[in-house]
Amino acid sequence: MLLDLAVIGTAITLGPLHNSAFILLLSSRRGVRTGLAFVVSWLANLVTVIACVLLLTGGEPPARHSAPSTGVACVKLSIGIGMVLYGAHRFRRPSRPHGPPRWTARVDNASWATAAGLAWLLQPWALVGAGAATVVAADLSSLTDWLALAGYCLLATLSLIVMETYGVLAPAAADAKLNALRTWLGHHQEQLIVTLSILAGLWLMGRGIYELTV
Repeated sequence: MLLDLAVIGTAITLGPLHNSAFILLLSSRRGVRTGLAFVVSWLANLVTVIACVLLLTGGEPPARHSAPSTGVACVKLSIGIGMVLYGAHRFRRPSRPHGPPRWTARVDNASWATAAGLAWLLQPWALVGAGAATVVAADLSSLTDWLALAGYCLLATLSLIVMETYGVLAPAAADAKLNALRTWLGHHQEQLIVTLSILAGLWLMGRGIYELTV
């Protein structure tokens, strides 16, 4: 479970879409406050999903090759296949110039509630679902599993935490460097989406097949 959560958490935190949106929020007039609302909402979403899974399982992992564990393996396999196909589709489609999304023009006046809602909308729900399927194996009687769950939530939020902290401690330097990062993300968005989708999808496919057959 620990390795799976590490892979999924890393794929989530490296996603270009939410990171670009977060940098825009930090650059707005109320950047630190709206950025904090985004981070809190993002983290709360992850915690809520984990809490729901643990309530369903009672904090006890299902027996290997039981109906629940087989179902979870099938979910991982299905998400993995979907992500690989999505990445392949994005790779094959012809590149076309596109401007920034319409909502970016409204970020400068975004309220904390808008920022919180944006975090919910931009969360990569396929990966969050894969994380939820992995959490089914968590044993709440194990301190290691508790630490793994906490580490997953922090890892999946790490890029946001780093940028928010940077914006608080060094706002002038952060504004220039983070906007340069946003420009780089915009230029490499397609490559990042394709790479993360295919790599994370292949990992989930492998884990799903392994859990079904071993």
